[in-house]
Amino acid sequence: MNDTGETKKALGLPGAWAMAVGGMIGGGIFSTLGVVIQVAGQWAWASFLIGGLIAWCSGHSYAELTVRRDQPGGSYGFLRDIGQTTIARWLMWVLIAGYTLTVAVYGFTFGAYAANALGAPGWAASAAAVAAIAILAGVNLLGATQATIVELIAVFVKLAILLGLAGLGIWHWAPEQLVLETGDPVGPLGALAGVGVVFMAYEGFQLLSYDYDEMKDAKRTIRRAMSLAIIATCATYVAVALGATMLAGAPEIVAKEEVALAEAGRAALGTFGFVAVSIAAAFSTASAINATVFATARLAGEAAGDSELPAVFGKRNARDVPYAGVLVISGVAMVLAVVGGIAQLVEGASFVFLGVFALVNVLAWRGRVRMRWLSGLGAVTSLLAAVALVLYVAGLA
Repeated sequence: MNDTGETKKALGLPGAWAMAVGGMIGGGIFSTLGVVIQVAGQWAWASFLIGGLIAWCSGHSYAELTVRRDQPGGSYGFLRDIGQTTIARWLMWVLIAGYTLTVAVYGFTFGAYAANALGAPGWAASAAAVAAIAILAGVNLLGATQATIVELIAVFVKLAILLGLAGLGIWHWAPEQLVLETGDPVGPLGALAGVGVVFMAYEGFQLLSYDYDEMKDAKRTIRRAMSLAIIATCATYVAVALGATMLAGAPEIVAKEEVALAEAGRAALGTFGFVAVSIAAAFSTASAINATVFATARLAGEAAGDSELPAVFGKRNARDVPYAGVLVISGVAMVLAVVGGIAQLVEGASFVFLGVFALVNVLAWRGRVRMRWLSGLGAVTSLLAAVALVLYVAGLA
């Protein structure tokens, strides 16, 4: 089989599932757990649970709309299908910007954990961030088969370490460790604000809608892979939010912020735990960079084919990879990883994706997809979480 044929059918269910999980469990859980605890207090686990529900409903909408059109495209393609080409053009630029910011967050997190593990100075974190993005861009340029192999290995390593850490914390059940402060005033509604702040942690599953042409038995694969990936990710996030916080304590998680899970690993198993979680962070952020660059470059390539981006984004190398998209997205993300602030990038990305998911759920509802009530629920909850995020950033919640 030639390179083109192999590339176009590189993703079976395991590979597609790994791409979706890799796109979600990236910098989010490692760098933002402290942020959500600061907002939601002892209800942080519920923030991840509600976020998982929104993502699952949205995943249903993405899968059904993609299967109906029987070609890749995501929200950009869905809008073009109903004649909303101008909105689709603007949305496509927003999406590419959002994904580039997301890659920057993942690179930033990789650098923070790497430098922390080695006790290196601040400049080393920036250097590690740039190196990680550059290396994963190189992997993407080799083709879809190589990118999928990297994703499968990275996903299983990080899941094993994260779930092991969470399991230890839950085994030593200590709910008092979840409280940020004595007499913590945060109520259950804080969980909704927490969803808005860290929803970027669920960004990633929709990348599969851009990879549709790469899948074997695409209609069956995308439905199963999206649903199973979101369920696995949600379970992991809830377990880590409970287990890691019970190990290190909510105040310590908030204080350490960007490398909080490494400190939870140290609390559980000393130096071994610290090193193991640092390794998981490296694998996690690397797989998220890989999955996001992989899919976003293909989105840019499709948009170039529709004359919505410069034609160079549609150019492919000998391995059928849209190389200009890979290089531009990775290059801009490297710059942002060095100069950007993690909290602002995360909040901005979360707002973008909540808005986009609300839009896709509305399109699925209007399109009367199978089990459309899930799409309606996803639209309502996405909008509520977006409003909660705006109120939080404005200091009103």
